[in-house]
Amino acid sequence: MKLTYSKGTIGTIKADSIIVFTFQDENLLKETANKLDKFLNGQVSALISAGDFKGKEKEIAVLYPTNSNIKSKRVILSGLGEVDKVTLEKLRRSTAVASKKAQSLKSETIAIEFPDYSLIKDKINESLDYIAQSIAEGSVLALYKFDKYLTDEERKNRKVGEVIVFSEKDSKEIREGIRVADIVCSAVYFARDLANAPASEIYPETLAKAAVSSGKKYGYKVKVLGKPEIEKLGMGGLLAVNSGSAKPPRFIIMEYNGNPRSKERYVIVGKGITFDSGGISIKPAQGMDEMKMDMSGAAAVIATMEAVARLKLPVNLVGLVPATENMPSGSAYKPGDILKTYIGKTIEVDNTDAEGRIILADALGYAQKYKPTAIIDLATLTGACVVALGYFATGMFGNDEKLMEEIKKAGEKTYERVWQLPTWDEYDQLIKSDVADVKNTGGRWAGAITAAKFLQKFVGNYPWVHLDIAGTAMLDKEYDYQPKGGSGVGVRLLVEFFRNKSKNK
Repeated sequence: MKLTYSKGTIGTIKADSIIVFTFQDENLLKETANKLDKFLNGQVSALISAGDFKGKEKEIAVLYPTNSNIKSKRVILSGLGEVDKVTLEKLRRSTAVASKKAQSLKSETIAIEFPDYSLIKDKINESLDYIAQSIAEGSVLALYKFDKYLTDEERKNRKVGEVIVFSEKDSKEIREGIRVADIVCSAVYFARDLANAPASEIYPETLAKAAVSSGKKYGYKVKVLGKPEIEKLGMGGLLAVNSGSAKPPRFIIMEYNGNPRSKERYVIVGKGITFDSGGISIKPAQGMDEMKMDMSGAAAVIATMEAVARLKLPVNLVGLVPATENMPSGSAYKPGDILKTYIGKTIEVDNTDAEGRIILADALGYAQKYKPTAIIDLATLTGACVVALGYFATGMFGNDEKLMEEIKKAGEKTYERVWQLPTWDEYDQLIKSDVADVKNTGGRWAGAITAAKFLQKFVGNYPWVHLDIAGTAMLDKEYDYQPKGGSGVGVRLLVEFFRNKSKNK
């Protein structure tokens, strides 16, 4: 999809649908009506007078021009609610709802009028470029469809080819916001496509090929380790989880050096279970199809590397992805097994369906070799986190309050919100093993916390944050600009985090 910025007005922009924002406040609603009525022969005023449109948040009205003073087939009014309560997220959502309406009307081109900045700048308190970025994200992310395998041409071809954000005066700030949004949305699409693809398409080898292809295209280094190299490194966790699968594992190492003069280096780690059957501790059949998305953490890490490289951010970043299937077979690892990880710590396997933390143990241990400024891992790790927080917040755990506060700030701005849960020492006793250094489950209670405590044992003394995206990465239904299935969560969050880091350089 093409995302562009243009100088223009409602009367000059050519598109199948033009989206115009409106506020619920009576005077502002009248101003919108007066502006549009000359193109629509009083339709807006008539609509308001009849009480059929009030400008409430996400309220939509579709109107059709009746003269030649406008080049659009239709105008879509999109309500933002009361002006004093406007937020970035309301802009995203109202844009999303209107864009999906335009898509349903088979619009191939959508134009979005940038709202009056003087009305919202004191309410939102964000720069012009970021407001533009948010509006564009709301539209483009809402229009995502995973339709690769559809053969019905009517369903497959219902696509928007271009989204245009326009304003009456040319603006470098808006133009920059659209440039960033184009890169970020492309990365989110990449992550969603990886997560939504069936396990017959995305498995360790092809996931690694996707990373290699991205690296070659956008200028960051990618090295892929096969099973012999993984064995040589002594990654007993990754090898054990892989032992039941016919497809060999991969360990993907991505490096971007955007600031060679700096000694700071961040490491992001993504869980890459390309299909999770549960192994010997097999999952119920219902819902197992969703486990093709158990590599959403890996998808987010690869896509973030791509976006950071394309934005040319002045940061040094390493991405690590341990990739494997978790399958049951005669060669699969078993409950009661004891595994030796990359850093030498041993794990007692209590449940083979708690496999994500086992492969992350090797990757987090490997991360220490970079002497990182900080380590951030993303994983669809526990159902317990979904029980605790549902689909609207990512569980956050860590050992560094400043780092967690910075991630929380990025989460609030992007609305990929995180919620901190404790990692108190008392939880350690739940994963204490009689026969190994640690066991991989802690029983029924505090499941998301004990999983995080397990990971903490492999990060050394480095600042670290674990993001449990089990609820936010795999959605059971469609939301305003998030599709059912793989959401691509984590990409916008991490890009914002690293953009903030770049501003401090």
